[in-house]
Amino acid sequence: MFYALSNETCGIRCTDALSDRFSGLRDCDDPMFQDRGPSVSIRLMWPGYAPWSRQIPTRDFRSPPQPITLAKLAKNVSKTIKRFIENMDGQPLEDGADPRYKVGKGHIGIEDIELVGLQHVSMGSWQAHIRLRRQDRV
Repeated sequence: MFYALSNETCGIRCTDALSDRFSGLRDCDDPMFQDRGPSVSIRLMWPGYAPWSRQIPTRDFRSPPQPITLAKLAKNVSKTIKRFIENMDGQPLEDGADPRYKVGKGHIGIEDIELVGLQHVSMGSWQAHIRLRRQDRV
Protein backbone atom coordinates (compact mmCIF):
# COMPACT_ATOMS: atom_id res chain seq x y z
CA MET A 1 0.00 0.00 0.00
CA PHE A 2 1.13 3.54 -0.68
CA TYR A 3 0.24 5.39 2.54
CA ALA A 4 0.20 9.18 2.90
CA LEU A 5 2.26 10.76 5.69
CA SER A 6 -0.48 13.12 6.81
CA ASN A 7 -3.16 10.53 7.62
CA GLU A 8 -4.12 6.90 7.18
CA THR A 9 -5.30 7.23 3.59
CA CYS A 10 -3.69 5.40 0.72
CA GLY A 11 -2.69 6.70 -2.64
CA ILE A 12 -0.17 8.78 -4.50
CA ARG A 13 -0.97 10.70 -7.65
CA CYS A 14 0.72 9.06 -10.60
CA THR A 15 1.80 12.50 -11.83
CA ASP A 16 3.53 13.13 -8.47
CA ALA A 17 5.33 9.79 -8.68
CA LEU A 18 6.42 10.48 -12.26
CA SER A 19 7.78 13.90 -11.15
CA ASP A 20 9.65 12.46 -8.14
CA ARG A 21 7.37 14.25 -5.64
CA PHE A 22 7.39 11.83 -2.69
CA SER A 23 7.35 14.22 0.29
CA GLY A 24 3.86 13.04 1.27
CA LEU A 25 4.56 9.30 0.87
CA ARG A 26 5.19 7.36 4.06
CA ASP A 27 8.20 5.00 4.10
CA CYS A 28 9.27 6.18 0.64
CA ASP A 29 12.88 5.05 1.19
CA ASP A 30 11.99 1.52 2.36
CA PRO A 31 13.46 -1.24 0.15
CA MET A 32 11.01 -3.37 -1.82
CA PHE A 33 11.30 -6.85 -3.36
CA GLN A 34 14.42 -7.74 -1.37
CA ASP A 35 13.94 -11.47 -1.96
CA ARG A 36 12.74 -11.36 -5.57
CA GLY A 37 14.38 -11.74 -8.93
CA PRO A 38 15.53 -8.85 -11.11
CA SER A 39 12.01 -7.93 -12.26
CA VAL A 40 8.32 -8.41 -11.59
CA SER A 41 5.28 -8.18 -13.83
CA ILE A 42 2.75 -5.40 -13.14
CA ARG A 43 -0.79 -6.30 -14.25
CA LEU A 44 -3.59 -3.90 -15.08
CA MET A 45 -7.16 -5.12 -15.22
CA TRP A 46 -8.93 -2.10 -16.72
CA PRO A 47 -12.65 -2.27 -17.53
CA GLY A 48 -13.24 -2.42 -21.26
CA TYR A 49 -9.73 -3.62 -22.15
CA ALA A 50 -7.98 -6.98 -22.22
CA PRO A 51 -5.69 -7.72 -19.25
CA TRP A 52 -2.37 -5.94 -19.76
CA SER A 53 1.04 -6.31 -18.10
CA ARG A 54 4.63 -5.09 -18.26
CA GLN A 55 7.84 -5.99 -16.48
CA ILE A 56 9.53 -3.52 -14.13
CA PRO A 57 12.96 -3.87 -12.50
CA THR A 58 13.21 -4.69 -8.81
CA ARG A 59 16.85 -3.55 -8.54
CA ASP A 60 18.45 -0.14 -9.02
CA PHE A 61 21.49 0.49 -11.19
CA ARG A 62 24.07 0.93 -8.41
CA SER A 63 27.00 -1.40 -8.06
CA PRO A 64 26.20 -3.76 -6.49
CA PRO A 65 22.48 -3.52 -7.37
CA GLN A 66 20.18 -2.80 -4.43
CA PRO A 67 16.41 -3.33 -4.11
CA ILE A 68 14.34 -0.42 -5.38
CA THR A 69 12.66 1.82 -2.82
CA LEU A 70 8.92 2.30 -2.34
CA ALA A 71 9.28 5.67 -4.10
CA LYS A 72 10.98 4.07 -7.12
CA LEU A 73 8.33 1.35 -7.17
CA ALA A 74 5.58 4.01 -7.26
CA LYS A 75 7.38 5.75 -10.12
CA ASN A 76 7.89 2.52 -12.10
CA VAL A 77 4.26 1.43 -11.68
CA SER A 78 3.08 4.93 -12.66
CA LYS A 79 5.23 4.68 -15.81
CA THR A 80 3.54 1.35 -16.54
CA ILE A 81 0.07 2.88 -16.15
CA LYS A 82 1.08 5.80 -18.38
CA ARG A 83 2.35 3.38 -21.04
CA PHE A 84 -0.94 1.45 -20.87
CA ILE A 85 -2.90 4.66 -21.46
CA GLU A 86 -0.63 5.65 -24.37
CA ASN A 87 -0.91 2.18 -25.94
CA MET A 88 -4.70 2.08 -25.60
CA ASP A 89 -5.25 5.64 -26.87
CA GLY A 90 -7.43 5.36 -29.94
CA GLN A 91 -8.12 1.66 -29.39
CA PRO A 92 -11.79 0.66 -29.26
CA LEU A 93 -13.27 -0.62 -26.00
CA GLU A 94 -14.42 -4.23 -25.83
CA ASP A 95 -18.02 -4.86 -26.89
CA GLY A 96 -20.50 -3.81 -24.21
CA ALA A 97 -17.90 -1.92 -22.15
CA ASP A 98 -18.85 1.21 -20.21
CA PRO A 99 -17.50 4.17 -22.26
CA ARG A 100 -16.75 6.12 -19.06
CA TYR A 101 -13.68 3.90 -18.59
CA LYS A 102 -12.09 4.80 -21.94
CA VAL A 103 -8.49 5.94 -21.62
CA GLY A 104 -6.47 8.31 -23.79
CA LYS A 105 -6.69 11.86 -25.09
CA GLY A 106 -10.03 13.40 -24.18
CA HIS A 107 -10.76 10.56 -21.78
CA ILE A 108 -9.07 9.19 -18.66
CA GLY A 109 -5.41 10.23 -18.51
CA ILE A 110 -2.51 9.69 -16.15
CA GLU A 111 -3.40 12.94 -14.36
CA ASP A 112 -6.71 11.34 -13.32
CA ILE A 113 -5.16 8.34 -11.53
CA GLU A 114 -3.82 7.62 -8.05
CA LEU A 115 -1.81 4.51 -7.29
CA VAL A 116 -3.24 2.94 -4.13
CA GLY A 117 -1.34 -0.35 -3.81
CA LEU A 118 -0.17 -3.59 -5.34
CA GLN A 119 -1.54 -7.07 -4.80
CA HIS A 120 0.55 -10.19 -5.25
CA VAL A 121 -1.45 -12.40 -7.66
CA SER A 122 1.03 -15.07 -8.70
CA MET A 123 4.75 -15.80 -8.72
CA GLY A 124 6.42 -12.65 -9.98
CA SER A 125 3.12 -10.93 -10.82
CA TRP A 126 1.52 -8.00 -9.01
CA GLN A 127 -1.75 -6.26 -9.83
CA ALA A 128 -1.95 -2.49 -9.52
CA HIS A 129 -4.81 -1.07 -7.48
CA ILE A 130 -5.71 2.42 -8.59
CA ARG A 131 -8.31 5.09 -7.93
CA LEU A 132 -9.71 7.66 -10.34
CA ARG A 133 -9.32 11.21 -9.07
CA ARG A 134 -11.94 12.73 -11.38
CA GLN A 135 -15.31 11.62 -10.11
CA ASP A 136 -17.06 13.13 -13.15
CA ARG A 137 -15.53 10.37 -15.28
CA VAL A 138 -17.05 7.38 -13.48
